[in-house]
Amino acid sequence: MLAAVCARISRDDPVSGLELRDIPEPEAQDGWEVIEVRAAALNHHDVWSLRGVGVTEDDLPVVLGTDAAGVTPDGREVVVHAVLGSAGPGEDETLAADFHLFSERGVQGTLAQRIAVPSRNLVPKPAGLSFAEAACLPTAYLTAYRMLFTRACLRPGQSVLVQGAGGGVATAAILLGAAAGLSVYVTSRSEEKRARAVELGAAAAIETGGRLPVRVDAVLETVGRATWDHSLKSLRPGGTIVVAGATSGPDPSADLARMFWRQLSVLGSSMGTLAELHQLCAFLERTGTRPLVDSEHALAAAHTAFTRLEAGAEFGKIVVVP
Repeated sequence: MLAAVCARISRDDPVSGLELRDIPEPEAQDGWEVIEVRAAALNHHDVWSLRGVGVTEDDLPVVLGTDAAGVTPDGREVVVHAVLGSAGPGEDETLAADFHLFSERGVQGTLAQRIAVPSRNLVPKPAGLSFAEAACLPTAYLTAYRMLFTRACLRPGQSVLVQGAGGGVATAAILLGAAAGLSVYVTSRSEEKRARAVELGAAAAIETGGRLPVRVDAVLETVGRATWDHSLKSLRPGGTIVVAGATSGPDPSADLARMFWRQLSVLGSSMGTLAELHQLCAFLERTGTRPLVDSEHALAAAHTAFTRLEAGAEFGKIVVVP
């Protein structure tokens, strides 16, 4: 069967290490099932894997991908929870010592025609979503959902700043936040992306580093060094920054004086739990919110999809359809 694999590591030209290969059919161990993948969304995690982050030469080749929606052998339409590990029922899987995702620690990724997954990781696909839309949920939308509602504990009528407007987590946060009755503010260097963010439901979109009309209750931070100072200054006293990434660098100035004087909180967040994925699916069905798909590509055209992602040209999620 066909799969997109990381065959070589290249920090400067990551897509050059991507290859399409014929690989053996997956086998289901006890408690696992083989599903037919109908759609798989790309994430920056895949590009970092091609750069060698979390992947070594000894691991190669690695089938890429963390997200998938598909069909079980008995015909159930499902979304695959991307988090793996030894957490027990009801425990937070993201805090387990062996927390990892598909495409890590020797587990095949989702960019293939069929994959083996633990049965407990299968969540019924919301009936109102296409497979391409459902494939967007396990990483970007679940990450945004946890940041907004579990970590920041935002409620209707409150406000949030999303740093960056076009990526998967950012567009998910705009859609989910607006559907939940939040005032969502967005930053972007791109005038086109700022306009599209407002169309999605953002209360306002400003240039990166620009002054907000109000100080917000929370900031969703995935950029890091380039936006950190702006994030701190955009918070109301007692506000919260939720950090789920640092694409521009991991070591921002702490500005401790501002943090203690204004009693700010900084919280980390990574992915989400199986229970939160169920909650997210129920939220989408209740509100009628649909994930934003930037583009769909055949698995055979994975290089085109990865090139678009690596260039940051997307607005929404890039999806591969085997």
